[in-house]
Amino acid sequence: MLDFDQRGKVFITCKDRFATYLEKEVRELGFVPESVSRTGIELKASLEECMDLNLHLRTASQVLFEIKSFYLQNSDDIYRKIKAIAWEEFLDVDGYFSVSSVVDNESINNPMFVNVRVKDAIVDRFREKSGRRPDSGSDYQGLVLQLYWKGTQASMYINTSGETIAKHGYRKIPGKAPMLEALAAASIFATEWNTRVPFVNPMCGSGTLAIEAAMLATKRYPGLYRDNYSFQYILGYQEEAFLAKKRKLENKIMEVPEVKIIASDISLQAIAYAKENAIVAGVDHMIDFQVCDFAETEIPEKPRGVVIFNPEYGQRLGESLELEETYKRMGDYMKQKCAGYRGYIFTGNMELAKKVGLKASRRIEFWNGKIDCRLLKYDLYAGKKVEN
Repeated sequence: MLDFDQRGKVFITCKDRFATYLEKEVRELGFVPESVSRTGIELKASLEECMDLNLHLRTASQVLFEIKSFYLQNSDDIYRKIKAIAWEEFLDVDGYFSVSSVVDNESINNPMFVNVRVKDAIVDRFREKSGRRPDSGSDYQGLVLQLYWKGTQASMYINTSGETIAKHGYRKIPGKAPMLEALAAASIFATEWNTRVPFVNPMCGSGTLAIEAAMLATKRYPGLYRDNYSFQYILGYQEEAFLAKKRKLENKIMEVPEVKIIASDISLQAIAYAKENAIVAGVDHMIDFQVCDFAETEIPEKPRGVVIFNPEYGQRLGESLELEETYKRMGDYMKQKCAGYRGYIFTGNMELAKKVGLKASRRIEFWNGKIDCRLLKYDLYAGKKVEN
């Protein structure tokens, strides 16, 4: 049985280009990163603290707690090295576990082979120790284990998250081409929105950006919407400790009725989906949903805030020509109605972005799945720009 208060090496994974925003979150929670890479952050934390990380982080994917690191030269050594670990201290013999792996070793051409060898080693150890064995499979319903193996160095982790925490759990109706919740959160962090000025999201689709903004403003964390994590299947886990942390999350919620968040879409169905998702998130009362052409979206005069678009990218043949006029109209809308605001367009099509007709002051890099995207920032000056 593990001591949940003993600190060890933890690696928090994230999507490529999210690390800057994840580091900000981690530091705000009181942790000091030991290293930061493109796809994650390494730090020291206990399993108890891993629970908090899972419940709070908006831009992370998984929270990995290292069990053991070791030299691993080739596939012949996997079984022996893994079987030597005292798995009976981590997993109940009547429990369930799954294995995933990230492998970069010349002796391996099929990561599934590694997963099977790890499972075999764990199961055989239990059989030898007790004559019984835990169940295993490919889904993330119980204890999730992950092997990271590069060159001759390997580390075995407990994936304390299980299913990715990049999905925040409130979006029951995804709608058309939805933005991943963690990507929406990272994009909002990138706008440097201060959570107290208006946040306007024309062409909102299923409402992810507006909902994430409302969650951020009211200190609603993703852990509010999820009750199943891999850490709950580690020997030594205390359910009451988890429930106490959930209650703390609820107590952190603060209502801010003065903050205006506006989300519009020309599709009545899209707005219906967005409202349903906002209800699940508990923020429907905070968002002014409007069914209209984006150019008719209300823009509060004061205080001036952030307006952000996530339009289609025109990935299929013929779509780009149709979208050129849309991108031009977005530029006209920001120029004519959003003076004093900071404008943003999230797009994976830089040729279409040229049709906006405004000069971007920043081009912030993101990936949306496999699409190389930019969050383009436009400084929408009220009156003439003053040159320093």
